[in-house]
Amino acid sequence: MDLLRMLGFLPRNLSLYKLAFLPKSALQKNASGIQINNERLEYLGDAVLDSIVAHYLFMRFPEGDEGLMSKLRARIVKRKTLDYLAVKINIPAMIDPAFSPVNSSKHIYGNALEALVGAIYLDRGYKTSRKFLEKKILKKHIDLVQLVQKDPDHKSRIIEWAQKNRVEIIFESKEEHQSGVKSPSFVSSINLNNEKKGTGRGGSKKEAEQQAAKVALKSIQSV
Repeated sequence: MDLLRMLGFLPRNLSLYKLAFLPKSALQKNASGIQINNERLEYLGDAVLDSIVAHYLFMRFPEGDEGLMSKLRARIVKRKTLDYLAVKINIPAMIDPAFSPVNSSKHIYGNALEALVGAIYLDRGYKTSRKFLEKKILKKHIDLVQLVQKDPDHKSRIIEWAQKNRVEIIFESKEEHQSGVKSPSFVSSINLNNEKKGTGRGGSKKEAEQQAAKVALKSIQSV
């Protein structure tokens, strides 16, 4: 019953799901004496998960560039996030307490989540895997707005915002030389629809643009 509630559909091959929740630390063997665990399903689920998250972000950010979507995908599929998501959908309850993170790998829950995705893929195919991840995990437990706001790359964020809102964005940068100082400094400004929204300074053009973007982001968020 717990598995049905977690999945939202009826499994066809229950043995796949049992294997998904069997970590390497279980040290179990089959009738032939071969050790069995969820590592192979984890490997498959990792690839399927990457594909589904990439598709999800592609659809959610129609104007997003490759850099932003790659960063968001990396944050979603990283170990710490997968461990968190596994707990959210109650995977710990599906694993024998003897194999808890206290006694084995601290990423046992995240690994089991990947293995579960692999099991769903083998049992019901890609379409069901994508539906499960989007409905039960991504839409329910992943705050994309918060992930974007945490991005320290202010320039990428302001460009993404401009693309999404169909706003013309122009960066203007120039060197500044001060007497007595060998290294030049840079000043950059950002114009949104021909209106200056941010100015920044730095020891490089890149740094100045980042500072200008940071100011511009604060400006548009206060509107």
